[in-house]
Amino acid sequence: MSNHKLIFKDQMGRDVEINFPPRRIISLVPSITELLIDLGAEVVGRTKFCIHPKDKVSPIPIVGGTKNFRFEVIDDLKPDLIVGNKEENYQAGITMLSERYPVWMSDITELNDALEMIRMLSEVTDRKEEGALIRARLLAQLDGLQNSKSGSVLYLIWKKPWMAAGRDTYVHHFLEHLGYDNVVSASRYPELSESEIADRSPDRILLSSEPFPFQEGDQKALQSIFPDSLIELVDGEAYSWYGSRLLKVDL
Repeated sequence: MSNHKLIFKDQMGRDVEINFPPRRIISLVPSITELLIDLGAEVVGRTKFCIHPKDKVSPIPIVGGTKNFRFEVIDDLKPDLIVGNKEENYQAGITMLSERYPVWMSDITELNDALEMIRMLSEVTDRKEEGALIRARLLAQLDGLQNSKSGSVLYLIWKKPWMAAGRDTYVHHFLEHLGYDNVVSASRYPELSESEIADRSPDRILLSSEPFPFQEGDQKALQSIFPDSLIELVDGEAYSWYGSRLLKVDL
């Protein structure tokens, strides 16, 4: 199969010209690394946070973190496509890479964005059939999860200071899909004081396993501070990894 130049739009509306189909892909986004592997694409580089699927990512070279790239490693890998994300990666690094390589950027703040990303990347990687199957399975999974939960919720991602998932985030839209009412009205990831949390009196406070790794001690401490809320430890990957991860986790 010979390569030829094609132009694809990414989710930021940029034109990305690649040698199609790409055979040496570097992914700078953990959830997309897993998706690309599940699609059957050729991933030759990943970040240190790209940990799924474990057996397949372990031999793939690490090109740094999501916000600090090792450019010399990327150069050695000679990628014909790099996949990034507007929120998870840093603009300066992406700009530098875009000057040398085709960089396809995702931009995801809601469930439909994630489903569209899967469709678009399956076309970019010449894996349309595999992408259609993953999307169909995800749609069925999401249909089964819709309104499976209820009540008001606060989803914490950090402590010292407390930070929560607000509007204009994938987590917020996923919580709403599940049937929760997010008590945070601010956008993005606002900081909250304990009195502000108490004022919102959420039925549940969900403690994510990432980016801050909340533990049982945090759960017990918060339960004593907010006795009227149910405090739960949850798998952050289930709530924030857009892609195929949702097919492999329990909620």
